[in-house]
Amino acid sequence: MTEAILSQAERRNRAVVLGLGLVAIATLLLAFNLRQVLPAGRWLASLGNPTDLQAIIARDALLPRFVMSLLCGGALGLASVVFQQVLRNPLAEPGTLGVFAGAKCALAVAILWAPGLLVAGWDVIAFAGGSLATLIVMLLARRQGFSPAALILSALILSLSLGAFGSMLILVHFDALGELYVWESGSLVQNSWRGVVEILPRLAIALVATLALLRPLALLELDDAGARGLGLSLGTTRALAIAGAVLASAIVAGTIGVIGFVGLAGAAMARFGGARRLSQRLLAGSLIAAGLLACTDQGLMLLSGGMEIPAGAVTPLLGAPLLIYLLRRARPNHAPAALPGLPISTGSNATRIGVALLIALLVGMLAVSLLLGRTTGGWQLASGQDLAALLPWRLPRIVAALSAGLLLAVAGGLLQGLTGNPIASPELLGISSGAGLILLVATFFLPALDRGSMILLSGLAAALVLFAVLNFSRRSAFAPEQLLLTGAALATLLASALSVMLFLGDMRVLRVVGWLSGSTYSVTAGDARTVAVLACLALLLLPLLGRWLEILPLGRPSAAGLGLPIGRSRFCIIAMAAALTGVATLMVGPLSFVGLMAPHMARTLGFRRALPRIYAAALIGGGLMVFADWIGRNIAFPWQIPAGLVATGLGGLYFVLMVARR
Repeated sequence: MTEAILSQAERRNRAVVLGLGLVAIATLLLAFNLRQVLPAGRWLASLGNPTDLQAIIARDALLPRFVMSLLCGGALGLASVVFQQVLRNPLAEPGTLGVFAGAKCALAVAILWAPGLLVAGWDVIAFAGGSLATLIVMLLARRQGFSPAALILSALILSLSLGAFGSMLILVHFDALGELYVWESGSLVQNSWRGVVEILPRLAIALVATLALLRPLALLELDDAGARGLGLSLGTTRALAIAGAVLASAIVAGTIGVIGFVGLAGAAMARFGGARRLSQRLLAGSLIAAGLLACTDQGLMLLSGGMEIPAGAVTPLLGAPLLIYLLRRARPNHAPAALPGLPISTGSNATRIGVALLIALLVGMLAVSLLLGRTTGGWQLASGQDLAALLPWRLPRIVAALSAGLLLAVAGGLLQGLTGNPIASPELLGISSGAGLILLVATFFLPALDRGSMILLSGLAAALVLFAVLNFSRRSAFAPEQLLLTGAALATLLASALSVMLFLGDMRVLRVVGWLSGSTYSVTAGDARTVAVLACLALLLLPLLGRWLEILPLGRPSAAGLGLPIGRSRFCIIAMAAALTGVATLMVGPLSFVGLMAPHMARTLGFRRALPRIYAAALIGGGLMVFADWIGRNIAFPWQIPAGLVATGLGGLYFVLMVARR
């Protein structure tokens, strides 16, 4: 009996010991870094010397940086444990709930249009933006009972939409918002103890607020009925706890920038380490997150040889594998074929009138995009010689946008038919981000490639990512949360790599940023012809997949019973979806939401059979991307807003309206 009690105590303390061990390792790494600046024999004698340059670096740069990493890591671990406790979701953390995306947009808006607000401090602005983003996510997920799938999907799409808006502002006001890039990379660089002195009392307030809610939060481990039976006000408790967690996250973001996945890692490792009670998870999660961030930062300093690499840009590289591991352990608790908040029409199949109407709308959108636009003389309806002069500039962009939208819509329809999941799309599954990551690496580390080679490379990258995502998600029967968070991990990796390049100041990154944002500005007539031919070829090949797309959503036993070659059919559909995604990504960037919106709109309009639905989605997707390109050309003339960013904003708005309606 005594041995059993001791064994349980050891398991409970194992997580705390792990956190203390990580802090000890970080301290050892700090000692190595201090020794490179100041010999060990001179530490005590020189640290107080106000004129010794090496002592100043050690005292006012390295030591406060170490303390700052511990404070910020601990705060993120604390916030993640609270989020997970309140939402009963082991994958919740500030990054996956949109706190950082809201903070970034709020800071960008304040810098451009309300610089006087910055006097209050970046953390105050970050708290306002993060709170608003979290509130929107909570309101969207509340209608679905805060289910993990609805919560994650709401946060993911809101984060991507806010990210698109922030990128749009940065492209137009790059000089004014250049400092925001440095902030976004999450650098822990300090030049005095001022930052530590300022953040310490603010984090203490968040800690005290969390401790005051410790008992009510512990009761949330019961079901709602049991908690109410003990007199707990669920709404008030959740609101106060989320506000405290957002406050802690915003303080960190406003002080040092975005640090992703550290809090998630701390909370997860505390749980796996045996911490069961909330108080144990809060302590262990904070210690582990603090140790992880400090180890990462000190290790980077030791290995980089003097080159400054921000810790926030590297933590996603460590956190994404952890997220995938957590997803493999998680058990899906939703039927994979339906997701609350995505309405599916129950009407009859679409008629020829519906197809004709979609074609008419598409032709009208093409005519407006080609003929109507802003010039130096204002709005102009081009005709005659004016149209002939504008045609070489407008037509390639229109054709490329139309073809890319069509390809993404078809790819989204294929993926939804393959998985039986209405939220499967190239954007949300991370396929576009995976292709973008490979192209980003190619831009910096390979010789200059022509357009054909880039298309081939992008298609291969999309195929590899798609095979990996689907193979990983097969165990969970393509459950929504697994698919979504896998895509979120890949999107975060892309953002992390981009942040590193931006922080290093390589000018080639500006071209990459323009491409990743989905600009059709540089599309040539040859590019337009190539992508148009591929789009036509995709439409011609679709009937060959029609029977497979009708049968595969029925499940493996039914498909096998009907004589369907499951392995071959899956491979063909995956290969085609990957190829279409790779080509479209090269034209309009990795984010647009067209692959999600168009099939869903086609289903809502009544196209229920697989093949007609995908053809209808192709018409809708092409029209959406042409519309987005037209808006991007004219809304901020003479500035060019990339079509991919505009489409992402439209997609986010569409999703919010759908969830608000249902």
